[in-house]
Amino acid sequence: MAGLRLTFHLAAINNQNFLMRDEETGSYWQQISGAAISGPLKGSQLTLVHSDELTLATWKSEQPEGKVLDDVREFTGEYAKRDWDVRMKRAPTVLNFPEHALAARDLMLGIQAFGASRAFPYERVIQEKLVKDHVGSEPVLLVVGADNQSVRAFRAKGGDFYRITGRPGVVLMDAATGSEWNFQGCATSGKAAGQCLEPVPMLKDYWFDWRNYNPKTTVYGKGN
Repeated sequence: MAGLRLTFHLAAINNQNFLMRDEETGSYWQQISGAAISGPLKGSQLTLVHSDELTLATWKSEQPEGKVLDDVREFTGEYAKRDWDVRMKRAPTVLNFPEHALAARDLMLGIQAFGASRAFPYERVIQEKLVKDHVGSEPVLLVVGADNQSVRAFRAKGGDFYRITGRPGVVLMDAATGSEWNFQGCATSGKAAGQCLEPVPMLKDYWFDWRNYNPKTTVYGKGN
C-alpha cells in the first residue's frame, strides 16, 4: 500500500467490528470494509482477497493437502471458547435496525457487488438449498454444500440452474445443457464440462453490523 508493506495489529473494537492499526503509519483500518478511516493513509482501500467460510470437512475434501493453523498451546487460555458464537448471540448490541423484522444478531450472508448491497438470511438460505436471485441487475446463485452448512455464491449470467441430490460431488444441473456442476461452481460433465462460474464474494455477518455499514442494503425474502 503506497509503496509500503504494512503490518497490522488489532487495536480496538467499534460496535463489535475490529479496528486494525498498521505499525508503519499508525493508520486505523476497518475490518468489514478494509478502508483506512484515520491516519496518514485515510481513504486508502485494501484489496479484498476472495475467501469462503466452509466447514473443515468440506474444505479438507477440496484441499486434502491443505494445512490448518493450530492453536499455540502456551496461549490456549487466551483464545475464544468454542461456544463463542452461542454466547455472542446473547450479548447486547449498541445498534439495532428493526426493519424487515430482523433481530440484531440474525446471521446474514451479505453480498456487496455490481453496484448494490443485498443480505440473505442465513437460515433461509440453508432451508432453500439453492437461492436464485439478483444483486443489482446481475443474477446470482447461492448454493448450500452437502454438509448443509457451507454456502457459496456465484454469478449466474447466461444460465438457469437446478439443485440435484444423490450424486456425490454434484450439487447443480443447468437447464440449457444438462451439465452437472460441483460445489466449487465448475461443470464436471456434459457440454459445459471444464467451465466454471464466477465466484461472488460473500460475508457472513450479523444483521446489525451488515446494516450499519451497508445502509442501502436490500434483504432477500423481505419484499425488495
